[in-house]
Amino acid sequence: MPNEKMTVAHIEVNKVAPAVGLAETFIKAPIETVWGILTNFESWPSWNKSVSKIQLNGPVKVGTSFVWVAGGSKIFSRLEEVDALKRLAWSGKTLGIRAVHVWKFEKKDEGTHVHTEESFDGFIVRLFPGLMKKMLAKALDQGVTALKTEAESRHGRSQA
Repeated sequence: MPNEKMTVAHIEVNKVAPAVGLAETFIKAPIETVWGILTNFESWPSWNKSVSKIQLNGPVKVGTSFVWVAGGSKIFSRLEEVDALKRLAWSGKTLGIRAVHVWKFEKKDEGTHVHTEESFDGFIVRLFPGLMKKMLAKALDQGVTALKTEAESRHGRSQA
C-alpha cells in the first residue's frame, strides 16, 4: 500500500550494562554528507584509524551482518535499525563482550548534531567495568572526532 507508513522500532543501548558511554558533536556539514560517510561501511578504514578492516554482507538494512576489526579485535555485528538521516544502530559481539551501538542525527543550523551511545555487557565487562568504561569512552570520542573531521573535510571540498 503506497500510503502505509513503515514504522521503525527504536533500538536502545542497555542502560544498566556494566559499561555505557556516549559522545556527541556538532559537524559543520549537511546531514546527508554525515549519514553517507557513516553508512558507507567499506570506507570506514579510510577515515577512522581505529578500524583496519570491514566487510558488509549485504545492503545497509536491518538484519545485514558485517565483520570488522577495530582496535585489533574482530567484531561480528548486525544492523538492528536503519532510519535514514535519523538513526543507525547495530549489535556486536567480540571476546566475551556484547555491544549495542546507536547513532542519532539531527539537522541543526548549518550542520548536523551527532549523538552516539554504546553499551558493553558480558563476562569480561563485568570483571573489568572500570577499564571497559574508559576504553568505550575513548573509542566513542575517537569515532565522532574522525567522523567530524571527514565530513567537514568533504563538505569544505564541495564548497570550494
